[in-house]
Amino acid sequence: MPIYTSDDSDEQPAAPKIRLFDRQKSIHDLLGGGQVADILLWRNKNLSAAILVGFTIVWFLFEVLEYHFITVMCYSMIFLMLAIFIWSNGAEFINWTPPDHHTFTLSDPTIESFHSKINTLLSTFYHVSRGDDLALLGVAIAILWILSVVGDYFSSLSLLYIGFVSLETLPALYERYEEQVDEIAGKGNRNVRKLYKKFDSKVLNKIPRGPVKEKKFR
Repeated sequence: MPIYTSDDSDEQPAAPKIRLFDRQKSIHDLLGGGQVADILLWRNKNLSAAILVGFTIVWFLFEVLEYHFITVMCYSMIFLMLAIFIWSNGAEFINWTPPDHHTFTLSDPTIESFHSKINTLLSTFYHVSRGDDLALLGVAIAILWILSVVGDYFSSLSLLYIGFVSLETLPALYERYEEQVDEIAGKGNRNVRKLYKKFDSKVLNKIPRGPVKEKKFR
């Protein structure tokens, strides 16, 4: 005759772990798994910090100091041209290697990768717009409408800067505190389901429904 202890009777099956957005892949794979994902997740801290500082400087020049784009572009080109001139003509005196023109050109793999990503983006836009998934189409339209409303209160550059900072910080923070965020998301998901069950049993099930008529087949 089996003997059951109180510990065995109190044991309950552990609730399945719920990951944010019910994803099956890691956050690194969801971001593409390449160099872009490494930058967004701060795997290369120096490069990620340099890009963030660069975008911050650009935003500060145009939004805070109110420089014009043409003015900043011309000053940048003048500085770059003087730097190349000094580097090229003074390299033999300082025992430096003069700059190679290939340094200032894009390689074929870089152009092909950029072209492939643009085509993927346009293809995704077409398939979403075609309405194969009506829920996804509705979400896309809602997001664009929200961005249009938010755009009335921020300049385009400030909105892009906020989006970039969010994109470069939120994934890294989520990866660092993944377990805590998933645990909170799981609790929230279970609470929402409990509330829906109570609403369904106390409200929806008590709504009178008309008799279901049987269809007559000839």
